[in-house]
Amino acid sequence: MRATPDFDFALGESALMIRDTVARFADERIAPLAAKVDAEDWFPRDLWPEMGALGLHGMTVEEEWGGIGLGYLEHVIAVEEVSRASASVGLSYGAHSNLCVNQIRRWGTDAQKARYLPGLISGEQVGSLAMSEVGAGSDVVGMKLKAESVSGGFQLNGTKFWITNGTCADTLVVYAKTGEGSKGITAFLIEKGMAGFSIGQKIDKMGMRGSPTCELVFDDCFVPEENVMGPLHGGVGVLMSGLDYERVVLSGLQLGIMQACLDTVIPYLRERKQFGKPIGAFQLMQAKVADMYVALQSARAYVYAVARACDAGQTTRFDAAGAILLASENAFRVSGEAVQALGGAGYTKDWPVERYLRDAKLLDIGAGTNEIRRMLIGRELIGAV
Repeated sequence: MRATPDFDFALGESALMIRDTVARFADERIAPLAAKVDAEDWFPRDLWPEMGALGLHGMTVEEEWGGIGLGYLEHVIAVEEVSRASASVGLSYGAHSNLCVNQIRRWGTDAQKARYLPGLISGEQVGSLAMSEVGAGSDVVGMKLKAESVSGGFQLNGTKFWITNGTCADTLVVYAKTGEGSKGITAFLIEKGMAGFSIGQKIDKMGMRGSPTCELVFDDCFVPEENVMGPLHGGVGVLMSGLDYERVVLSGLQLGIMQACLDTVIPYLRERKQFGKPIGAFQLMQAKVADMYVALQSARAYVYAVARACDAGQTTRFDAAGAILLASENAFRVSGEAVQALGGAGYTKDWPVERYLRDAKLLDIGAGTNEIRRMLIGRELIGAV
């Protein structure tokens, strides 16, 4: 149950229906698993078909391809509600439904959509996207995974790193070098079980535990020509066009974390007594809750507005970066205040706020660091080269 009143953002009937449906599912099926997911670094794959049955994996996919044909606003809200119950599940869900499914929907051929979307949308399969490498994070063009043209397709050699859902993915969108510079990168569709493709080390993370992150290894991995997604050598365009939507959709993670913080803190302040009265009666604690609430609602307003712009085809790269910048920094601050509000209890594993703090930190770094986001926003606004 939310501890804060609803605010009318004029989201529309579809978005409100999605919020209500996903919130119920998250409360009933995801929230009871959240502590186990974190403590055991466990990915609850059994949830995927259940989420598929609700239409969550094909949010932005047209009905003709098995989706429900809604927009990025509804997708943000779905990620928000899942993440309110478990940000780890929310991260894996966003990586599956947006980074993988939505990219195939936007760039795949009809044959590729027919082959890969049904299993991904139903939740029978898990999807992933692989861009980053040990030496290529913010510097995308610096990637080293090489795709050499051979008879009938390409042969991939190299590694990817920091790959969300990598250990459990059946279908992956993978970027590799097919030439030099920014015009020498191509997107490929990789399947689990392809010869020469394997999982390397699993990464033990501070937060978002249960959303598996790993290394991918390509050793003379043959990929048929029909698995090239988008233009040959046009992978940077595929990648960057998707990054704007990724940033907006993943902002929902931070909204969900902030709501979870308030849902924990407000009842605690009403019940916990010191000096003979609830600590919520003290103005310092009231001010803390006020700041947390305003941080959440201001981030919501910006994220929802940019998601609407995405749906109208009017988003800008700097606003997509700005939305996740505001949401990520607000979420880390709000989760820190949640720990502080609970005092010693907040610093223990007995309460979930320490998990919220660990989880919130990821998106200061992932989907482009806040430093890169600021650089992008400033450069775009000033018009600097």
